[in-house]
Amino acid sequence: MTASLAVREARRAAAPAEGGSARRRRLPFSAWHLVLAPLSLGFALPLLWLVLSSVMSDAEINRFPAALWPHGIDLGGYRYVLGNAMFPRWFANSFVVAVTTVLSNLLLGSLGGYAFARMRFAGSRLLLGLMLATMVIPFQLTMIPTFLVMKELGLIDTLGALIVPSLVTPFAVFLFRQFFLALPREIEEAAWIDGCSRLRVLFSIVMPLARPALATVAVLTFLATWNDLSWPLIAINHDSQYTLQLGLTTFQGLHHTRWSAVMAGNLITVLPVLVAFLIAQKTFVQSLTSSGLKG
Repeated sequence: MTASLAVREARRAAAPAEGGSARRRRLPFSAWHLVLAPLSLGFALPLLWLVLSSVMSDAEINRFPAALWPHGIDLGGYRYVLGNAMFPRWFANSFVVAVTTVLSNLLLGSLGGYAFARMRFAGSRLLLGLMLATMVIPFQLTMIPTFLVMKELGLIDTLGALIVPSLVTPFAVFLFRQFFLALPREIEEAAWIDGCSRLRVLFSIVMPLARPALATVAVLTFLATWNDLSWPLIAINHDSQYTLQLGLTTFQGLHHTRWSAVMAGNLITVLPVLVAFLIAQKTFVQSLTSSGLKG
């Protein structure tokens, strides 16, 4: 009697597992994909509309009701954008500003994050708290003081005015600090015993392990710098110093706007960001899942 009850209980316990395996055989992917796939398509619709409208004529874009599909491929917008003599200069300006800002944040942010994570000095926690407090201050409050500082330095209407205020950000320092806190100290202590300095430990041992944090800071900094419009609009006056975002505003006139050129220019502007994310996607996602907010 006891043996038969045990057999029935074992069959009952195995039934859900068999059902789950049967469901897994019917669905070769996770059931969550049925929810996530439509959501991802919803997020991709603006990009799809940007691609389609970039090959429409101005008449099709301005038509009401709006055309959802181009009747033919019209490359007039691309010809207008690429034929603009200043467009390559604007692209180069944006590239220089974005790459310089990314490299400086990787270098200075890692130095600051390592100092806060591994070194204890008077007022370190207070300094960290003050630095993090600046992250909640809106840019509109610091815009005028930043402009006055750049004016005193003689950097207004130069690319330096776009680079210097973003050489290092509190976010980069904080993210590096959190990542370094998660690394075991034993790795560094072995190098210190061998006589390595802190800088050599950082660049030879710690930084190769911090590739997820490096990718995250690089992608987010590049995205923020590349897409910035408000600060270049204030700091730059001459069109030879325009960035891409600022240059695209010249395609919109007071009485007439070449929407095909605006869409084509925006698509060209988006491509470097997509390429940068796709290159760093694996390490970027790894950083988001591994570097928690350890105190």
